[in-house]
Amino acid sequence: MTTLNCFHCGEPADGEPPITLELQGQQRHFCCQGCKAVCQTIHQEGLTGFYEFRTEPAVTPRELTRSELDRIRELDHPLVQQAFVAPVKAGQEAQLLIGGITCAACIWLLENHMKQQPGVQSFTVNHTTQRARLVWASDKARLSDLLIAIHELGYTARPYQADEAEQALKAEHRSMLIRLAVAGIGSFQSMMLAFPLYFELVSDLSTDFVDFFRWFSLLVATPVVFYSARPFFTNARRDLLSRHLTMDVPVAIAIGLAYGASAWITLIGGEEVYFESVCMFTFFLLLGRYIEVQARYRAGLSGNALAGFQPSVAARVLNGEAEIIAIHQVQPGDVIRVRPGETLPVDGEIVSGESTLNEAALTGEYLPETRKPGDTVHAGSVNGENPLDIRVTHAGAQTRLSGILRVLDRVQSEKPPVARMADRIAGKFVGRVLILAPVVWAGWWLAGADNAFDITLSVLVVTCPCALSLATPTAITSATVRLRKLGFLPTRGHTLESMNTIDTVVFDKTGTLTRGELSLTDQSVFGSLDQDTCIRIAAGLEKHSEHPIARVFHEQPSLTVSQVSNHLGGGLSGLYHGRAVYIGHKAFVAEHTSAIAPEGEDAQGMEIWLATDKEWLARFRLDDKIREDASQALQALRKSGIETLLLSGDRSGHVQQVAHALGIDRAIGEASPEQKLEVLEQLRADGHRVMMVGDGLNDLPSMAGAGISVAMGTAADLTQLKADAVLLNGQLNSLVAAIETSKQTRKIIRQNMIWAFGYNVCALPLAAAGLVPPWLAAIGMSLSSLIVVLNALRLSRSNKGTPPPEATLGAPEAA
Repeated sequence: MTTLNCFHCGEPADGEPPITLELQGQQRHFCCQGCKAVCQTIHQEGLTGFYEFRTEPAVTPRELTRSELDRIRELDHPLVQQAFVAPVKAGQEAQLLIGGITCAACIWLLENHMKQQPGVQSFTVNHTTQRARLVWASDKARLSDLLIAIHELGYTARPYQADEAEQALKAEHRSMLIRLAVAGIGSFQSMMLAFPLYFELVSDLSTDFVDFFRWFSLLVATPVVFYSARPFFTNARRDLLSRHLTMDVPVAIAIGLAYGASAWITLIGGEEVYFESVCMFTFFLLLGRYIEVQARYRAGLSGNALAGFQPSVAARVLNGEAEIIAIHQVQPGDVIRVRPGETLPVDGEIVSGESTLNEAALTGEYLPETRKPGDTVHAGSVNGENPLDIRVTHAGAQTRLSGILRVLDRVQSEKPPVARMADRIAGKFVGRVLILAPVVWAGWWLAGADNAFDITLSVLVVTCPCALSLATPTAITSATVRLRKLGFLPTRGHTLESMNTIDTVVFDKTGTLTRGELSLTDQSVFGSLDQDTCIRIAAGLEKHSEHPIARVFHEQPSLTVSQVSNHLGGGLSGLYHGRAVYIGHKAFVAEHTSAIAPEGEDAQGMEIWLATDKEWLARFRLDDKIREDASQALQALRKSGIETLLLSGDRSGHVQQVAHALGIDRAIGEASPEQKLEVLEQLRADGHRVMMVGDGLNDLPSMAGAGISVAMGTAADLTQLKADAVLLNGQLNSLVAAIETSKQTRKIIRQNMIWAFGYNVCALPLAAAGLVPPWLAAIGMSLSSLIVVLNALRLSRSNKGTPPPEATLGAPEAA
């Protein structure tokens, strides 16, 4: 009796009465009503390609229990969503962990099925990590309804948690180690058994002895092929069904042919078996991939390194006492206590306490910074020596660190053009090798060679384009890690590749070349009091005001001034040692003193005057200071041959003054956003490759006219930012280091591509000429891939801070 299997999941479909459905003129059988319902849904949505391209049976759908439905419905609660949902321009964004994925067809089905759900803006799944990014309109669909839609297909979906992903990564790592160990043991044993067989060619051994060794070799090689090499066969089958050739195709063919031919010779009889080559080929391939995965993981490419900086609990302060609560229970407005050595779990403002914070996870700056009451702090920072009480402003998925994680995930999931080009070349190369291999075999067979099969096997093995496929992505991801350590965060996949071609950098002024805040730049004294006393009196008056101008004096030591009054739009007045004192703009102070005003000077900045009722005491000039590292960064750009341009909406005189101080080639002031855009478009029309650096807020419209746009770290929410990169630490030296890194990345990619092409071009004729045995082909191919990976990982080795003061860009390369 013929056993019927379920069309959807492959389980036995022997129920009575039979569960059937007519599809495209054929009667399909199912094991349960759930599989039938899923199949109907797939066909109704026009997603039948899933059944054509899948390489593994689908998961049997299971009806959710009442408790499971209740747990999914709980995810609609705003407090629960704080941990994994963040607002974005299109609606809400959730990071999910998907279970039940067996092959690439599952991802295709999930993505297309979810895009047809109401309210879904986008849904993408990373096959390697099985993480999904869901963006939906919360006013059109509930999150729980979308998760249930995933469950109805037979998959599972739950909020992404870094610890769960870490456990999955450890399980995958353990599985890879076991496969590698099985292949390694098989390689050693098969080589030991192969030596007597090689010796039999020149010495007489009994047939029974040779057969025994061959059967034992078959026993050793079988678990290597069917367990250790299984991923190669699975991936090759997927590639053939989807008509997208990768390096797994020739690998699987080589292993399958060598094992099949050896098993046939062992059973029927013949002169040569290849069990040792099969085991060694599998072992070296797995070893190369294991080293690559380990190196990438140590470099932080798994995406979990930063996530580990987010604690799962917090100490909330109520009535002076601290209680431990889950981080998803923290709400804006709560006060939490962070002890020395602990990591901040939220964004907020320091209420009490003063300590140093290590913010390397956010800015790449490894030196601790002192933070005091009133300062803004961010999740992921590590507290130094003193406890801090912090009032929460953002928690969970709304923190700045979570935004950085989402940007990194997006960048690493995007493939730059050069990587897509390498994939296309590798695919075409595999196709040519698959055509060439039988031609080589036919040629040697017709020539009467006894080792025609050996030569063909070597051709298949030695020309696997593993190095070619790894040449670009490994370099790009290693460079991304290095840039993050320097405080430069690419937000688009093309950023790193495009930066090495720029020849012009356009800067905004306020908040970019300058600090973007007022500071005391000059002080003149006119009366009977000395300079130190005047500044202390001014600070004593201004500490009673929260005006942005007053904050400049808050850091200064102060004297006691009593009966302070605030005069709206004018200034402040008070009593110092019984004398009336006034501070504010010149017209206001002049109204309250009988003395003749000093002559003013034509200088840049804002003037604040201090006087008593009988004499003028001092004039304070406030202005926006140039960043400390701006001159050094601009000098490095000029030395590299990059032109600089200052483009600002501020008054022209001040713009020219800043440009002159920094040695900028050209400066344009009083430019509207429309005029800025016109200037950038003209530069591009003239053939310049332009980078625009601004504060990320009012400069976003003009940034659209630049090839690469970079926003300073003080910019708005990262999830809404449209810039191509963010300067997290606000240090312009990091911009110089990023451009240098992009040039090094281009050089590394070029080296890797030359090596990969050169190796394959040289190895192919040697293998086709019969000069490379199969075992040596396996070693050569693996070493080629390893060289490419190690060369690319040189990019991730850098100092954690910004470049030293004397660092400059290298000589510009020809594009």
